[in-house]
Formats: sequence, structure tokens, C-alpha cells
Amino acid sequence: MARAGLGSAWRCLFANDFDRKKSETYIKNWGNSEIKVADIKSLSTADLPFSADLAWASFPCQDLSLAGGGAGLKGERSGTFWPFWALMKALIQEGRAPGLIVLENVCGALTSHGGKDFAWICSAFVDGGYTFGAVVVDAALFVPHSRPRLFVIGARQGLFIPGHLMGVGASEQWHPRALRTAFDKLPSELKDNWVWWRMPPPELNASRFADVIEDAPTGVAWHSKEETMRLLGMMSQVNLAKVEQAKRSGKRMVGTIYKRTRLDENGFKAQRAEVRFDDIAGCLRTPAGGSSRQLILVVESEKVKSRLISSRETARLMGLPDDYILPDKYNEAYHLTGDGVVVPVVRHLTAHVLEPLIAENKKAKLTLVAA
Repeated sequence: MARAGLGSAWRCLFANDFDRKKSETYIKNWGNSEIKVADIKSLSTADLPFSADLAWASFPCQDLSLAGGGAGLKGERSGTFWPFWALMKALIQEGRAPGLIVLENVCGALTSHGGKDFAWICSAFVDGGYTFGAVVVDAALFVPHSRPRLFVIGARQGLFIPGHLMGVGASEQWHPRALRTAFDKLPSELKDNWVWWRMPPPELNASRFADVIEDAPTGVAWHSKEETMRLLGMMSQVNLAKVEQAKRSGKRMVGTIYKRTRLDENGFKAQRAEVRFDDIAGCLRTPAGGSSRQLILVVESEKVKSRLISSRETARLMGLPDDYILPDKYNEAYHLTGDGVVVPVVRHLTAHVLEPLIAENKKAKLTLVAA
């Protein structure tokens, strides 16, 4: 999805994923000439026999997520940042450092271990000879999908950074409180190499969650009346009131549901179904991230029906076109999209930060390394 967001002006030189099934989907959509299916720990610079303008890493988020175990960068999954960075350090030593490096992850990376994990990431950039900064972008600005993500963008020292890409300080839109707090905790030597990346706001997003819903979905079936009633029975009074309000609206309302463990009125843990009807889907997650699969609830007057969200609907929420080939099996497709990065978010970053940086420093064909 990062490649889709970068666009056709970029040529991918190398791609890597540990997951064979995800890699098969990549091959179906992009071909197999540049992808290597392997644990990143097994890679060396011999696998990257070139210089690139950009290295992009969307490393696993589970240990940094609020739903994860809190292991942070010491965890088995999110800790794959370190072998990725080892590759970057080796490229730097060989004189083949990427001009730009982008890291993407959940916003929990800002607060993990009291901000120490974020400081380690920042220190890696500075030690590697990069000026860097970070932005937080919520996909809801582009698609009907609440998905805030952190992007750390580093530019190799020596690259010219145009003034219009640097803010004099933090902006409310791209640098929320959590990011500003994480910045404040950084040592002065890291702050000295920091850039408050500047981007214009996107055009107003007029898309609604109901617009992505399929009337005749494939891979999932509508629940029986009894199953829907059981789902409603798992709702608190607050959430049931939302359903009743949707019934009274006089129009077709489409909501999203996640099942969560909450304390009941007696203080005991109970599984609850929580619904939202704000035309925005909840953040897609995977079971590996500690969450349930997302469901949808369609309300038309007194008629209420429910089902799992379809794999094509999840792809639309990620900004993928309908001709993007997904895995045939539902769980594999859901895992693929739930682990991804939203395409138009990548495009906005690319159009307003990455490509202007490259254009100012190099008038040659763009190249890409993705991890």
C-alpha cells in the first residue's frame, strides 16, 4: 500500500516481507522481480546492490500498540526496527545511504516506555546522519476510516530542505499534543536535528462509510435475525440508544461495531458490542494486534441487520482501488488490509514532502526501497 501511495513516478528496486501470504498478494499486483520473502534479520546489503532515493519501513506495531503487550522496541515484532536500521547503517557505511528514510507506525510509538522508544528512533536518525521530524496523519482526512498513524521522515544531512517544507514550530493539524510532548522529552542534541515538517491541509473529504458498503458482499454473509439480536444484547444502554436514534432518523444508517471487554454494572468483565454511526469506520485492526474483527450494522427504520465487514470494504477503507487483487480467503485479506498503510495518506506525504525534497536535490528518475 505504501507503493500504491507513492505512485507511478517511483520505481521500486527492492521490497521485503516476512509473511508469505502477503508477499503473494504483492506479486499478484506488482510482479515478483524485486520482492524477497524473508525475515529482515537475514538480509544484508548484498540484497540491496544499488543506491535509492527512499527507504520506507512500516514495521510491526503490535508491541507499540495500546492493544499489545507493551514490550515496545524490545518486543519480538516491533523490535524488527533494529535489523532494518542495521541495514540502513550498513548502507551508510558503504556510501549508499538513502536520501530519505520514512518510518510508519502507530502513535503508541510516541509514548511507549515513557517516550524512550521514540527517543531511540530519533537517536538512530541522528547517529546515522539524518535531519528528521515526524507528523501524525489520521486517514479520516482522506477516507471514512479513523486511523491515526505516526510518520518519521528523515533527510540525509547535506540535502537541501526548502524553506516551505519547514515550519517555525509545531502545527495543530500535523503535530498533535502527543507528538509535541514526545518532542519535549528529547535530549537537546536530538532536538537540534529536528524539523517540523510542513504540509498543506488536504481537500475536504466528503466520502462516507456508507459509500464503501457492498449490497451483495463476497466472502461474508448477513447474520441471521437471532445473531443480530445477540449482538444487540451485548450493547450497553448508551449503545442501544444510538441504534434507536438511527431507527428514528428516517434514513438508512450504517454503523460499525467492535466487540470489547468492559466492566459491567457489577464490576465484572463482560464482552460488549460498541457501535458508532458517525460515517467513519473504526480503525481496522488484526487479531494479532489484540482486537476483534470489525462488524457493520445497517439500520433502516425498524429493520436492523448485521455482518462482518467484507474484505473489499476494508480495502476501500485503506484507499485501494477495486481492481486491487486481494487474497481469496477472508482472514488473509483482513489481515493484509488491517496491517497496511492508507494509500491517500502516503500520496499526500509524497506529494508535499518527499517529492519536493527529491526534486530540489536530484533531477533524475525516482527510485524506491520498501521494507
